[in-house]
Amino acid sequence: MKIEIYCDESCSEVLFDKKAHNFFILGSLWMPAEFREEFKADIKEIRKEHNYFLEIKWNKVSPKFLEFYKSLINYFFSSENLRFRALAVESEKIDLVKFHEGDAELSYYKFYYQLLRNWILDFNEYNIFLDYKVNKERTRLKKLKEALDNSSLTSIISNIQSIHSKESTGIQFVDLLIGAVNAKFNNKVKIEGSKSEIIKSIEQKIGKEISATSRSEYKFNIFRIQLQGGW
Repeated sequence: MKIEIYCDESCSEVLFDKKAHNFFILGSLWMPAEFREEFKADIKEIRKEHNYFLEIKWNKVSPKFLEFYKSLINYFFSSENLRFRALAVESEKIDLVKFHEGDAELSYYKFYYQLLRNWILDFNEYNIFLDYKVNKERTRLKKLKEALDNSSLTSIISNIQSIHSKESTGIQFVDLLIGAVNAKFNNKVKIEGSKSEIIKSIEQKIGKEISATSRSEYKFNIFRIQLQGGW
């Protein structure tokens, strides 16, 4: 099967300043490649229904657009073709010197590897899209592809590329989902308000608070990585 993966991140400042946030969050939306056009058409219809034509972003969740964003959450959980996986990295446990050659950018892509590798399955083909980022080392995406290729010799990583979020409905959708994860892990949501309503909508769907899940969680998976080993 051909799979497409759309990725985004939140709170990467912790790679330079551990006190900036408690957690660094990476997120990914997975879908069959053949579903992409249907996905884009469905989101376009939801946009029309709610008269929303801005970029989909967690930071744009507001009382005015609450019903639109609730519709997106309902759509995600009602679709058999969409899966979400996030990686939560505790900032205080990141050791750039010991594990990442003192290089924050290297750690960024090593964490992306951890986000993706356990869902890369044998005999599938993957096309991966990351939100655009300027790198000081130009081979970062190539090396990430090589690492993922080596992690499963019977799967195919056909391409990894970075694109601007405004060009990708998938990356925009990830921004919404990791926004909710970030808000919970970094305690950034008020008890009342539109963003708390979105979080409640997700928690109603998953039947518990947004938190780390088991390895086997299929739909809304959150991997709180133990940097000294373990799940």
